[in-house]
Amino acid sequence: MNDDLVKARAFVAEMELPAPRFGATAREAPSFDFDKARDQAMVVGSEIVAFVQGVTPEQRSDIVNAALLAQLGAKKVMPEPARIDQLRTWYQKYFDVLPNVGFVTQQTNLQENAFRGSGFEAHEAILEAAAPLLLGSPAALAVLQSTVKALQKMDPGNSWLTIFNSESRSANTAHFQVSTVDRDPNGDLFVAMTAFGLEAKSKITQVLFFKFHKTDTKIENHAGKATINATVLQGLRPAIAQKLLAHSTDYLSKLEI
Repeated sequence: MNDDLVKARAFVAEMELPAPRFGATAREAPSFDFDKARDQAMVVGSEIVAFVQGVTPEQRSDIVNAALLAQLGAKKVMPEPARIDQLRTWYQKYFDVLPNVGFVTQQTNLQENAFRGSGFEAHEAILEAAAPLLLGSPAALAVLQSTVKALQKMDPGNSWLTIFNSESRSANTAHFQVSTVDRDPNGDLFVAMTAFGLEAKSKITQVLFFKFHKTDTKIENHAGKATINATVLQGLRPAIAQKLLAHSTDYLSKLEI
């Protein structure tokens, strides 16, 4: 058996996750009509994952599950981050999990953002941070732009927004991630990831489409790209699915774009 896969299976088996939010004891994971022929997006806890057409249903499901596993691992370490340094700890765990389940990091960075003007909105920050990562991938950038437009049209009571707000906010901090999945010129899957941590002087009541003033808010941005080790991620499919069984219903929602 592939040594990387053996190590990955041991890592997943030993991971500690928080208890399910509502004490769920699901017997089977929720099913979604992932469609290779379509651009699609999913809300995965505090993360939005957008897929370009051509990514298979199995690969979409695997990447969604890996994203949720990384978030739950981070939540186990830092359940309610209250300061920007605690958000860094949350993200350190999140980004530590992904390489252990088949994400091969090509580049990553952490920076304190200085967006133009007196303030910023999260949806604008997403596009500004992701654009450099998606140079040479016009289809992926177009899907991301379509996803952001779809978010703007969403009813505030939509189930995805309930999930996203619940998982992205904690008192006066917020964290959220956006991942875009496409194929590179060699046909290999790659993921462009942007992640944000915010600390405000007052309680944060919404994240997307809210005007944050720079004098009142600290914001940090993690950005990176990763290729997917298909052998590892596919080989982990049953182990990760079983690990997430009691959590999936609480954290996943389909987003129409």
